[in-house]
Amino acid sequence: MVGITEISAIVAAVGVVVGVVYYIQTIRHQNKVRQTDLVIRLYGQAMTSEWEKAYRKILNAPFEDYDDFCEKYGGVLSENPVSIAADQINGFYDQLGYLLCRKLIDADMAFEMFSIARAWNRLKPIIYGARKQYDQPNIYESFEYLYNEMKKKEQKLQQSKA
Repeated sequence: MVGITEISAIVAAVGVVVGVVYYIQTIRHQNKVRQTDLVIRLYGQAMTSEWEKAYRKILNAPFEDYDDFCEKYGGVLSENPVSIAADQINGFYDQLGYLLCRKLIDADMAFEMFSIARAWNRLKPIIYGARKQYDQPNIYESFEYLYNEMKKKEQKLQQSKA
């Protein structure tokens, strides 16, 4: 027969398990809230008029490849407004990629809110050219990581639909 002591021990153990499960769920929820908050703040930063002007400037700047970019705008270290705009946009997406690599932001939300592919495809020749010119293969590697992760996610989504 089970006595009152055993029943109280079982109730206490169940109470501890329920408490631990609740705590784990709360921590997971808080982590999601923090990730969401960070992405929303980054989005707010990106949508400032200064950032938008830089983004439009680089999207509308006529250049074919890195050599053409250097010829027209003086290269990546130039004080030319287009070069500065490229650096601003590269830096922002590199920051976003770094946060994603460290799992500090929600990937799905970042992919939905930011035009990653458009920016990468436009800036890729500049990034690759600067890497080669300055013998720095890691320049904006987090931006490239961000783009590659987004492409992997898109491929998985397409495969699951097929």
